[in-house]
Amino acid sequence: MKITREIKTAILVIASILLFIWGYSFLQGRDLLSSYRMFYVQYENVEGLSSSAPVTINGLTVGRITKIELIPATGKLQVEIQVKSDFPISKSSTVDIYEPGLIGGKQIQIVPNLQDTQLAESGYTFKGRIVPGLTGLVGEKLTPLQEKIEKVALSADVLLTNLNDVLDAKSKANLRESIAKLNSLMDEFGKASKSVNQIIDKNQANIDGSLANLNKTTANFSKISDTLAKAKIGQAINHFEQSLKSVDKMMSNLEQGKGTMGKLLTDDQLYKNLNSTSTELELLLQDLRLNPTRYINVSLFGKKNKPYVAPKPQDSISN
Repeated sequence: MKITREIKTAILVIASILLFIWGYSFLQGRDLLSSYRMFYVQYENVEGLSSSAPVTINGLTVGRITKIELIPATGKLQVEIQVKSDFPISKSSTVDIYEPGLIGGKQIQIVPNLQDTQLAESGYTFKGRIVPGLTGLVGEKLTPLQEKIEKVALSADVLLTNLNDVLDAKSKANLRESIAKLNSLMDEFGKASKSVNQIIDKNQANIDGSLANLNKTTANFSKISDTLAKAKIGQAINHFEQSLKSVDKMMSNLEQGKGTMGKLLTDDQLYKNLNSTSTELELLLQDLRLNPTRYINVSLFGKKNKPYVAPKPQDSISN
């Protein structure tokens, strides 16, 4: 069968039209040769988001934005997305606007909920969120920092103003004089440090000898401490404590009147007997002094002894 020129021309025109439609759809983000699903998301603001921006799942591009239009009734913006992947997307999944970098612009990412078994069909409207990007986070961090810097600058301005008010001509002159004296003091301190260094250099041998003696003293003290440690100081302390307990017990017995010494300290009758015996002994000695012949009788002619007369206490005291 012979194909005429008209048929060839018609086939070429139809192919050109189909190619034009496919190219236009491809430029609009639609692929006529592939199966895809259409979903919708509504946002309050889509600033920075453009049509034909990619749609990703976990960083993998699975589609693109085909249309962004304003809804007059609500004032929200509805974004139409085309997903080519057959990946199951549940109805409880969220669609976020995020910023992958500083230059690439904003994109849309689908965050699937794998626990939900109700899958979304083509034409379903998801809940949308706006995730702050790097620029937004930097702006959020810089805003309070900028406020703090402004407050610090204002405080510094006030401080400098007050400082200028305080530092009049006389105060400035005094401050210059103080700084000059401080410089002079630092010079003197430098000279003194040089002198000290010279003294140390000259007496380095003596200092080394002193340090050596100190090391010997430390060693001797270490030996003494070892000796004290080896000595049975703890045992001696225990013996001393036992001795103190014995003394304490003995004093307790004395207070309770136990033993001879305790009775001497606590028995009033024994004290009275000793006092009476002492008095009688004193009277006996007094009588012996006054009448010795009564006790020692040496007589050649047999003279009779005088009868005994007890001396009076006042006589003994007066004599």
